[in-house]
Amino acid sequence: MTTHDHLRQTLDTLTSIGVITAAVPELDRLADVALDVLKKTILEEIPAFTASNNPDVLPELAAHASDHVREVRRLFAGGSPADFAFVKLHASRRAEEKFPLEATLHAYRCGHKVFSRWLRNAAAVTAKEDDQRVISAVADFAIEYTNVISTIATSEYVAQTRVVAEAEGDRRTRLLATLLEGFDESDGRIARVLRQAGYLEQRQSYCVIAAQPVDPREMDNPARAQRMVNSISEHVAKLPVRTLLGVRDNLVVGIFSVTRRVSGWTALQTTLAEKIRPQLLKIGPAALIGMSNDHPSTSYIPGALEEARLALDFSSVTNRVVQYSDIPIRPIVVRAARSNSQLTFPAWVDRFFTANEKSRGTLSATLRAYADANMNVLQAAKALSVHPNTIYSRVQRITDLTGQNAFSFHDLNELLLAIDCRQE
Repeated sequence: MTTHDHLRQTLDTLTSIGVITAAVPELDRLADVALDVLKKTILEEIPAFTASNNPDVLPELAAHASDHVREVRRLFAGGSPADFAFVKLHASRRAEEKFPLEATLHAYRCGHKVFSRWLRNAAAVTAKEDDQRVISAVADFAIEYTNVISTIATSEYVAQTRVVAEAEGDRRTRLLATLLEGFDESDGRIARVLRQAGYLEQRQSYCVIAAQPVDPREMDNPARAQRMVNSISEHVAKLPVRTLLGVRDNLVVGIFSVTRRVSGWTALQTTLAEKIRPQLLKIGPAALIGMSNDHPSTSYIPGALEEARLALDFSSVTNRVVQYSDIPIRPIVVRAARSNSQLTFPAWVDRFFTANEKSRGTLSATLRAYADANMNVLQAAKALSVHPNTIYSRVQRITDLTGQNAFSFHDLNELLLAIDCRQE
């Protein structure tokens, strides 16, 4: 049996005891008072209505209250329960405006109390049956009426919220893709969309992050990926920063923006990356995050994404949030070399690695120990637990293979860079 069926039963009971139609004149006489009491009660008990900055909330509340008075009057005049389209419309409007559903349902609970008194007073004047039976039947009607409108409002609110969320998600996905992939400002349609979203405002700083769980396989689970998106959003929401987040290429990617300075005369504030980093550190030990440098316009965002990806590669469980600006130049060069499949090395590099493999890595270990000892042969020999002459012998062997003299700073740097770039 549906909620509408229960409501019809209460109306049948009211008809059988002579309340239906007979109570209408008294309902009409008391309607304005009941409406005023209802609106006053709602505003006193539910702060959300007066706290809202939406100018439509209060007028639409008053109109909705009047709709309920007319609907109850129609039912007591002998009408049958309909589809309550006015309830659906009201719930849909509140969902679009993100007005809290609980406030609307609380208003219906207030309506239950007010309508119960209004109906009981009107029915008592005209009823011919036992007063207790009348009171009970009116109370049952008020309960079932409130149940019906609450159920309809909740269903419509949730459905509309889902539609709004999907539309907002699609819009944000398109924005994210446009910004990350780059765009031509001569494309008026794209420029208009970005301008409406606030991404073409002047004096803005942009920072991009790339994040993933410590176990990247968790990104294959959409629910877990969305939890990371939500977690980042919740933590950064505490800052006065515009946020655009989504999942892209199996990573959580975010674009953050903020006004660099109010005008050309104001001092430059803390960088956007520095503002965001403390909040990202609070996300938890399961997240690894790379952050780009700050950039002055949306045209830099595709490059900023590459910075964030590189910073993510250098993150670890002991250093979970890495800023691109904190990465030394050498690792950046080495990574670029390793990722470039078309890069070729001088012939001496192959000769060195062949000999180094035969010596079980002693040649490369000698070079690293010598560099770590600030080019001090005695300290390097001590670190390797070998005689200093062994160091001299190995360096000569390296020179014979490569033509590079490791006792020279520049040649030593060249050798180490080749090792880092070629080493798996």
